[in-house]
Amino acid sequence: MESRKSYVIVVLLALLLLTEIVIAESDGGNGNNGKGNEGHVEKGKGGDDGKGKGNGNGPKDKDKDKKEKKNKDKKEKEKKDKERKEQSEAAARYRMLSPLPTGQEQAMCQGQGACYYKTLVCPGECPKRKPTKNKSTKGCFIDCTSKCEATCKWRKPNCNGYGSLCYDPRFVGGDGRMFYFHGSKGGNFAIVSDNNLQINAHFIGTRPVGRTRDFTWVQALNVMFGNHNLVITANRVSQWDKNSDAFTLRYNNELITLPEDEQSEWRATSGQREIVLERTDERNSVRVLVSGLVQLDIKVRPIGKEENRVHKYQLPQDDAFAHLETQFKFFDLSELVEGVLGKTYRPGYVSSAKTGVPMPVMGGEDKYQTPSLFSLTCRLCRFKPQEESLSADI
Repeated sequence: MESRKSYVIVVLLALLLLTEIVIAESDGGNGNNGKGNEGHVEKGKGGDDGKGKGNGNGPKDKDKDKKEKKNKDKKEKEKKDKERKEQSEAAARYRMLSPLPTGQEQAMCQGQGACYYKTLVCPGECPKRKPTKNKSTKGCFIDCTSKCEATCKWRKPNCNGYGSLCYDPRFVGGDGRMFYFHGSKGGNFAIVSDNNLQINAHFIGTRPVGRTRDFTWVQALNVMFGNHNLVITANRVSQWDKNSDAFTLRYNNELITLPEDEQSEWRATSGQREIVLERTDERNSVRVLVSGLVQLDIKVRPIGKEENRVHKYQLPQDDAFAHLETQFKFFDLSELVEGVLGKTYRPGYVSSAKTGVPMPVMGGEDKYQTPSLFSLTCRLCRFKPQEESLSADI
């Protein structure tokens, strides 16, 4: 009887031991409750040839995933930047051919892309890129990007178009939204600040008695790139004379003279960039191009008597408050571009200006104010000058 009891106890102990072994095997197969960090489980994926329920993503695996995602995002950004730069360069890379018998100008695109080596012909409505009568005739715009087209456009700023800066400064951003930026009388602000370009604006203004802010206008722009600066200034005039120029142009502090002829232009080269200034009217209207970076259509105008009366500016009699109306076209902005206008060109940008009001105002004076028209310094400015070789052809 005693031997029979002993036999039963031994069998029970054997069963208990076997049960524990099975449980242990089962725990290992589940990756330690899904974490797979203990026991003999290979690479933290549990037993059963690594097919347990755990995902096995330990700290090292997570760090690796983050690093791979960061590298992937970086490569995608570099690819987009490269494509955007190629598109901007392709837009102006073409060789002029002999005009057609009809007088229509034509050009062969030379930039890599969908339009490479294609010939574009100016429309009959605007047969020339630089018409002799800009007031009444549009110019032909040759676009060698993926659009691959020649279209008719006015060679003057469109104050309701993208990238415009007019009036008591009213902007239309890269997102198509209109907004006002008041700045301050005598202040300087970064309109655009990016890796390879900064454009500062100098504000003039007045504050009538009883008002809490200045009326302001842009009196000068400084386009800075490489190690160069190009300054366009509306001159102070006591009385407006439509038959006289009221602007001054300087490149690297050297005065630029444009003959009083609609066809006159000035050119310089800086490294691989070409700088072109040309009249788009007999007086007070110019186009400025820094190849691969920016184009500006600029008009100088005064505040008229009726405008002064309607808006109650209360301007002094001895100052016409000549100022600049400008439309910008940018060719190589990064996704992190800053500036009063520049930031509106960011992908996914959402305006902070209040909607549904007659005058949506954009703040940011403290972020974009610079010590002077020539200063690169503001709270969010990004531009860093670089040395480039210079040669000029005037």
